Amino acid sequence: MRIRIDGTDLPGRRTGAEADALRRGNVHVGVQRKAEVIDPVPADAADATWHVEVSSREVDGMLDVGGPWVHGRPGARFLYLSWGAVTEDGFAMFRRAKLMFTDVPAELLRAAHEGGGVLVGRVGLTDAAGGPLCARVPPPAIAWTVE
Repeated sequence: MRIRIDGTDLPGRRTGAEADALRRGNVHVGVQRKAEVIDPVPADAADATWHVEVSSREVDGMLDVGGPWVHGRPGARFLYLSWGAVTEDGFAMFRRAKLMFTDVPAELLRAAHEGGGVLVGRVGLTDAAGGPLCARVPPPAIAWTVE
């Protein structure tokens, strides 16, 4: 199953102390594959897009997803968007956002599983306080479609 995550409204594009700190700290956000953060995008980018492919299968009449991009136990699977400072030593993670597969409408998940298109999640990446979005990201903070 192909998945695309479209991130908008990155927190480093705003004004104020939080945005300045993100830019000075060389903060980036990327999608996490196992323990590694892939395709990091600066917190002050105009937008961010990530493409991942996950396995999907029927288990007792329900769809289950898996693979190196997927975290969590059956029935509670998710993708991580991970925030961290990019330094000469690597990526120093400090916050993560969970994109839960249980929040994807079942008909959309099934359509993507059956090859009906790419599952697309559109999410603003700034929280209510102006910082990097973190914790579980439920709808309507993320909007899922199949394209």
